[in-house]
Amino acid sequence: MVGADVTPEPDILTPELLARLTAGEEAAWYDFVSAYEGRMYAYLYRLEGNAEDALDLTQEVFYRAWRSIRTFREGERVLPWLYQVARNTQIESHRRKQLQRFSLEEAREDVGFEVTSAARSPVQAAESADAQDRVQRALMRLPEEYREAVVLRFVEDLPYDEIAQIQGVAVGTAKSRVFRAKEQLAELLADVADVH
Repeated sequence: MVGADVTPEPDILTPELLARLTAGEEAAWYDFVSAYEGRMYAYLYRLEGNAEDALDLTQEVFYRAWRSIRTFREGERVLPWLYQVARNTQIESHRRKQLQRFSLEEAREDVGFEVTSAARSPVQAAESADAQDRVQRALMRLPEEYREAVVLRFVEDLPYDEIAQIQGVAVGTAKSRVFRAKEQLAELLADVADVH
C-alpha cells in the first residue's frame, strides 16, 4: 500500500518526504519501499532471469538507496534514480559472481566436486507459462545493454532520454539499442505473437 507522501505518478518526492527519508524515518522508508519494490524486482528479474537473484538484488537496491538518499536531488524523478542504483547493483553483483566463479572453477579442478545451479522459478502467472518462459529465455540471449534497454522501454515504460541517462549513453544510442533488441527478439521469438 502506498503511503500518502509517496506518489508514483508523477514520481517526484515531496520535500517533506525527502526530509523524512534523509532523516531515516522508518515509516517513510516503509512507504517508499512499498511504492517501488515491485518495479525494481520486475526490472531486475527481466535482467537476471532468476527470481531468487532478482529478490536479493532488490533488497540490495533499497539498502543502497537508504545509504545514498542524501545524493538524491529534490525535484528529480525517483524511478530513473532507482533504476540507476539497480543497474549499478546488478553490475557489481556480476563482477562478484565472476570472481566467485573463478574460485569455484579452481576448486572443482583441485577437489573434483560439481557445483549445482539453482532452478529458475516464474515471477508471475501468465496466460501462457510456456510463452513467458520463451520470452525470458530470448531476453537472456540478448547482449546485456540491449536487454536492459528493451526492458526499460517496454516493461518499465521509460522514455528514451531516461533510458539514455540510466545507461550513460546518448539518446540515439538508447534508441538504437532498443531497435536492435526488438529485431533480435523478433527473430528469436518468431513463433510467439505480438512482439512490439
